[in-house]
Amino acid sequence: MQWDDVRYFLEVTRQGSLSGSARAMGVEHSTVARHIVSLEASLKLRLFDRLPRGWQLTQEGQSMLPQALAIETSVLALKRLATTQQALSGQVRLSAPPQLLSMVLLPRLFAFRQQFPDLDLVLLGERRISNLEQGEADLALRLGEPQTPDLIAKPIAQIAYGLYAIQQWQNTDFKAQQFIGFDDSMPSLGLKHWMDEFIAGRRQIIRSNDMAAQFQAARDGWGIALLPHFLAQQAPELLPLDAAAPPRRTLYLLMHPDVRKAERVRALADYLVSLFKTLDLHRG
Repeated sequence: MQWDDVRYFLEVTRQGSLSGSARAMGVEHSTVARHIVSLEASLKLRLFDRLPRGWQLTQEGQSMLPQALAIETSVLALKRLATTQQALSGQVRLSAPPQLLSMVLLPRLFAFRQQFPDLDLVLLGERRISNLEQGEADLALRLGEPQTPDLIAKPIAQIAYGLYAIQQWQNTDFKAQQFIGFDDSMPSLGLKHWMDEFIAGRRQIIRSNDMAAQFQAARDGWGIALLPHFLAQQAPELLPLDAAAPPRRTLYLLMHPDVRKAERVRALADYLVSLFKTLDLHRG
């Protein structure tokens, strides 16, 4: 039995389909199927029922699941232990919200590169929370209090937001104002709730779950957008409205306790903490 076979077994269990597992792992459907067949052959068990609506664990597959999860936990623990033995060289993977990564971090990471020339950075721009326990990233920057008790979460900055628009919307009558809102794919987002209450029935002429799209729509004059100050200030044509603003959001630095012991990861973590102390992200 190979670890790779077990890894694919767990991914199909989580995704519930061959296609979903292939997308998640960045491989072809046939690769996923081959590993499942290999594991079933080595165990002499049928682990999945191949149904039109997806792949479901058989009773035998269900009985194997706890042991497979235990194997995964052990393998990932070994990988984290290995990273602690590495010197200040190799890769560090950082996950962060896309606009924060491109507008705030990237221009300021060259100094880190000069300080640690043998370290390579992998920068992952994503809104979702990377699974640090499964090694998708070494460090993550996330807005809002994390719900992951097994990770170290350090608050490192306050991010403030405001309403921004081009000049033509500055003096528009209250009832005639038009807005760039959040779509319904983000129902739990506090900013969406605040924005919906503020708009109070006025027209949302365009909605998006992409902050970059909202930013560009505001620059193009579609209407009024709720943007982080650090992003809006990249476009001089966007002017702040004299209006209420939502509460600030706390930015957290997340890492796994085992990975923190790795010098290369700790070097970037310390740099980020120091960097954000120098930044003023809560003023418009």
